[in-house]
Amino acid sequence: MQKLVLVSFLLLFTSFAVQANPEKIIVSQDGNGQFKTIQAALNSLPTTGKDPVVIFIKKGVYQEKLYIERAHVTLEGEDRGNTIIQASIARDAWRCEHPDDWGVATMNIGATDITLKHLTVTNSFGFDFKPTIINCASDTTANKQRVLRKDGHQMALRAMNGATRLSAIDCHFRAFGGDTVSPWDIDIGLWYFKDCTMEGGVDFYCPRGWAWAENCTFITLTGPAAIWHDGSKHEDSKTILKNCKFIGYDGFSLGRYHKDAQFYLIDCSFGANMKDQDIYLVPTTNTIQWGRRIYYADCHKQDGKDFAWFQDNLPAGITKKNITIQWVFGEKWNPKKTEE
Repeated sequence: MQKLVLVSFLLLFTSFAVQANPEKIIVSQDGNGQFKTIQAALNSLPTTGKDPVVIFIKKGVYQEKLYIERAHVTLEGEDRGNTIIQASIARDAWRCEHPDDWGVATMNIGATDITLKHLTVTNSFGFDFKPTIINCASDTTANKQRVLRKDGHQMALRAMNGATRLSAIDCHFRAFGGDTVSPWDIDIGLWYFKDCTMEGGVDFYCPRGWAWAENCTFITLTGPAAIWHDGSKHEDSKTILKNCKFIGYDGFSLGRYHKDAQFYLIDCSFGANMKDQDIYLVPTTNTIQWGRRIYYADCHKQDGKDFAWFQDNLPAGITKKNITIQWVFGEKWNPKKTEE
């Protein structure tokens, strides 16, 4: 009996130890790791594994397009500014040869419970742009050719195919064009960003579902809006931007939507050169089911010359103290655990 109890205790202890100390794989371009490329490390994982795995990526510029299809994976860079994942992809070109967006981004996520830490993820197409015309069978023009634009859709991160519970901590997502950070699932999408920088063109931060961004910096390089949201599947869906900073070119606009959306901007700061324009509804044929839901609390321009449209206007019964991670995600997820 004593032996049985001891064996049971050891098995339980081992189980806790595995969870507390997940498998760690090292990627290093100089060969001082198990793999030289990130995708090779990802491909080495069993597709149905449920135990957490950390892929630690040493400093370097990794010219790779990544496909993450295994759940419970953390990609952790050695240093955000010097651990760079980079590819050059124009969505307009990709969709000429592919039926959907799987593969359109530098980092393509099709799995749940993915954590990103201390990384820079860049879609360099717009930064390296050269005028280009391509043959495109799906184009609507008579000659079936498409002109690629410097400010067209260029995704650094794209989550789809049932992806949810994505955390990004101390990351930098870069593109010149639109949709830089595209975590998309209006039904189950749960997204968490903390201490990140995002930059790009139109709608370059465009979550669908439930999203929380805290202590993030948004840099608008071009286009008519920085942020966008789609919460059209569930009335409770919302995007929270807390203690975030918005800067950009002279006259940049804050945000827009063309489907049901719910924005909460709390303790945010806006560049002095931001356009005097509230988050706006784009002319659309979509039915807006739940009306205009754009809320602000304690937001200010950096020059102190606040615009009237972002005066405090939280819904009745809601205060800043109510707006917590648990309030957003409920019992579905606690992303704080990914920071531990």
